[in-house]
Amino acid sequence: MNYNQTLEFLFQSLPAFETQGATAYKPGLERIAAFCRHLGNPQRNFFTIHVAGTNGKGSVSHIIASVLQQAGYRTGLFTSPHLLDFRERIRVDGEMIPKQKVVNFVDKHHDKMVDLGLSFFEMTAALAFDYFAQSDVEVAVIETGLGGRLDATNIIVPILSVITNVGLEHTALLGDTLPKIAAEKAGIVKKSIPVLIGEADVRYNEVIEQAAATNKSRVIYAEQEFVCEQQHAEAAGQLFRLRRTRDERTFDVRLDLAGNYQRRNIVTASAAVDFLHEETPLTISRRAFLEGLCHAAVNTSLAGRWQQLGENPLIVCDTGHNAHGIAYVAEQLKATPHRDLYCVVGFARDKDLAHILPLLPREAHYLFTQAQTDRALPADELTAKAAIYGLHGEAVATVKEALERARELAGTEDMIFVGGSTYVVAEAL
Repeated sequence: MNYNQTLEFLFQSLPAFETQGATAYKPGLERIAAFCRHLGNPQRNFFTIHVAGTNGKGSVSHIIASVLQQAGYRTGLFTSPHLLDFRERIRVDGEMIPKQKVVNFVDKHHDKMVDLGLSFFEMTAALAFDYFAQSDVEVAVIETGLGGRLDATNIIVPILSVITNVGLEHTALLGDTLPKIAAEKAGIVKKSIPVLIGEADVRYNEVIEQAAATNKSRVIYAEQEFVCEQQHAEAAGQLFRLRRTRDERTFDVRLDLAGNYQRRNIVTASAAVDFLHEETPLTISRRAFLEGLCHAAVNTSLAGRWQQLGENPLIVCDTGHNAHGIAYVAEQLKATPHRDLYCVVGFARDKDLAHILPLLPREAHYLFTQAQTDRALPADELTAKAAIYGLHGEAVATVKEALERARELAGTEDMIFVGGSTYVVAEAL
């Protein structure tokens, strides 16, 4: 098989949550564990940091990986979903896995994967572990796909577990309350391995603390370790002043990612890096910390996080796609100077729009659209549902046409926002 045929096999022959939704979700670790045994358990060949959470886990994972790279470690990074290229999911020192490595892996293990009935995500996680081991990776940052307890990545034994936050998402699969979802995410807590909570919340702290107590694991609250005292937007990112509470030391740090919500992510990532330096075999200098933050997006090729696509009119995209993430986006839209606002939005069918749509600004003109995936909610249906919540505009068949229409309507002082779904952002990019 060539690379394109290999991808076709992965996406068509094996169920992918990204394209099929809940019907592709295969909870349980038996299949991935059996397959990794078949591979020789490559996930045991390097240190890992395991990152779960409703929002921010992608940004936090990329920031930590960038710092580790700057500290001189050969660093693996496994994230999902991808925006433009499947290989974005698997990186070593910021470089995507080569196409030939993907082809060779599938050629070699095709029959075993079919035999075990692996899901798309299970196959991808195993590919990442195998490639990291082959590439002499010293430490890898592993982002969960969905939930935590039954996520395919949960076969690793990390040196630190991170839960960025807990919000309502995938309620049909993870539970319909914050404590239920928190219990699923707390499933990544391992015996005697500390867990770092990025954003504390009285509605779910106790659930994670109970899971930690059962595993005799320490709970670290990021907000008790670092305080963000100042935040200023710059031309190429943001400037923060962080204070480390244990010694009251301050750090003036630059981050090459926009978005007010990065204030939370930088606190979480900083607390994680500080723990790794102080309490694990890893050594991370102050310079590596500062350089890693300053070049986080560049080092790891992170895209789609409050990313500017154009100016006059200002065009920004963001991959926030659940109520928790859209709330951050709505805050950012309000804080961004503009005259009129045009929103190109589309959502997956399984999203809880009753909690999402009321968060969006009513004064905007909407271009309701749909990405080219079976999971997309048809634009006409979205238009009708949005009207119930006072959001008005027009239905446009494709993301490309919706963005073109927004550009036609917007003046130089206006703003165009693109989002609602990772797939919508991917097509805009």
